[in-house]
Amino acid sequence: MKKKDKFFLRPFSTGKTQNDFKLEASLIRRSGILAVSYKLKGPVQNLSIPLSTGEPERRNGLWVETCFELFMGSIDSEAYWEFNLSPSGNWNVYKFNAYRQGMKEEHAIEALPFSVVILQDSLKLSIEIDLGKFILPEQAINVALCAVVKDINTSVTYWALAHHGTKPDFHRRDGFLIEL
Repeated sequence: MKKKDKFFLRPFSTGKTQNDFKLEASLIRRSGILAVSYKLKGPVQNLSIPLSTGEPERRNGLWVETCFELFMGSIDSEAYWEFNLSPSGNWNVYKFNAYRQGMKEEHAIEALPFSVVILQDSLKLSIEIDLGKFILPEQAINVALCAVVKDINTSVTYWALAHHGTKPDFHRRDGFLIEL
């Protein structure tokens, strides 16, 4: 994919009528930092957003609710990382040895602060990731920007830059379309 900093994600088509949301993301790599921002536009009051539990913490299974995700891997390796960011402030980072293999929490990350702003017509989530915890500064990476959006009627949509296959699967490396 051409180098740019703004991207539009689309929902996986299930043949059902899609909701009224639009999802855009921005991504910039500079000085060993990966700056990522998601903006979900639409009737935010119709979203199922997990309640904040106070202090953000590492949690498993965030993808069963509304969750913004980022997948990142070095171009010269099958290994990759999955970042899960909940609008509640909770988070997790997993490392995989290869496609869906060897999943384990990435303990090089002890905290993952990010900001969430919820307005009447949008939800914005922004984070800066220190790439030095994962790769060497000169290593090229491939990135996939994704999200799981759940509404109050428990309808779930899966958003990505592109969907390959017959079901949504953010782990597929052919979906890691952005090269930095």
